[in-house]
Amino acid sequence: MTTEGARSYPPVEIPGWFEVALSGAVVRRASGFLLVVGGILIAINHGDALVQGDVDGNRLVKMILTPLVPYMVSTLSSVSAIRATAKAQQARDAAFHRSSEGD
Repeated sequence: MTTEGARSYPPVEIPGWFEVALSGAVVRRASGFLLVVGGILIAINHGDALVQGDVDGNRLVKMILTPLVPYMVSTLSSVSAIRATAKAQQARDAAFHRSSEGD
């Protein structure tokens, strides 16, 4: 049943995981956590070795990998939240569309 003057909106598409993870807003947010939280973690976990000048190749690799943890946590949570919001919007749109068909 069609209704005169009724608007038809395109359905909300759920973006792909990598599309969201590589989007500017997610990368900027995760990068902020990488710098701030990663820096704090490096200071906590490796500060004494840095002060003593006891940084070998093994420790250097660990220091480089340490900031990736907050980056990944931020990315995973952001992607999950964005995709969940899109799914919820898609469900609301579908429910609205079904209810308006009965009018």
